[in-house]
Amino acid sequence: MQPLDYCRQKALESKSSFLSGFRFLPQPQQEAMTVLYAFCRELDDVVDDCSDPHIAQVSLNWWRGDLHKVFNGEMPEHPVNQALKTIAPQFSLPQNELEEIIDGMQMDLNQTRYQTFDDLKRYCRRVAGVVGSLITRILGFTQAQTLAYADQMGLALQLTNIIRDVGEDARNGRIYLPLEDLQRFNVPAAVIMQGKPTPEFSALMAFQAKRARETYRQAVALLPEADKKAQKTGLIMASIYYALLNEIERDGVQNVLKYKIAIPSPRKKRIALKTWLFGFKP
Repeated sequence: MQPLDYCRQKALESKSSFLSGFRFLPQPQQEAMTVLYAFCRELDDVVDDCSDPHIAQVSLNWWRGDLHKVFNGEMPEHPVNQALKTIAPQFSLPQNELEEIIDGMQMDLNQTRYQTFDDLKRYCRRVAGVVGSLITRILGFTQAQTLAYADQMGLALQLTNIIRDVGEDARNGRIYLPLEDLQRFNVPAAVIMQGKPTPEFSALMAFQAKRARETYRQAVALLPEADKKAQKTGLIMASIYYALLNEIERDGVQNVLKYKIAIPSPRKKRIALKTWLFGFKP
């Protein structure tokens, strides 16, 4: 199997909202986005699928070494990194941003709680903000401020993920909601870990949703007019995640402890087309 075919298969298996805007792109950009997604998915799987932290750490160290080969004249071993070796120079993808994604996975190995929102933002920057920056580079931009938009939009998307996954994360021993917020709303960690929502938990989650919604607005406000057309695919992903946030609120924010809300594929396609034609206004 060729490296790009491996990446395509990895992407198709995920059925992620991340993929919904790809079909609108020219082939070189489609391929680059697919490779970037496969890279992120492989790293995420290291943390999610490995029950032994020591083995996961060894795997992350291996990925750092193989990524180093992408930028230093050697042939990487993994097919995703082999594909990355082709697209990285084509789209000027910086090594340090790709390494930051591995840093984010490292945080997942070492940390299961975040004391403050600033602590959480540092994590979100590594697992989502830099991904937004890399996507922005693939799509093309003319204004430096567009990278600030990408970082803020990455934060908005990751906050939405965190809200959606509260129950699943708790069952895996993790709480990404800042502990300072739990204290503010009088929600003991045990409420989340035991999956038993309270009125205080509902208020906490309503606050998280409001914060995420405001982050979307801030991100869109940062995007320069000159780069809006080039960044349409990123805005499609944002509009799908924003619809997911709306759906979580309609369903009842307390229910994130019980199950995950998802946007059906046909609706994702409708949202993608609408955003492509009319833009995204949170």
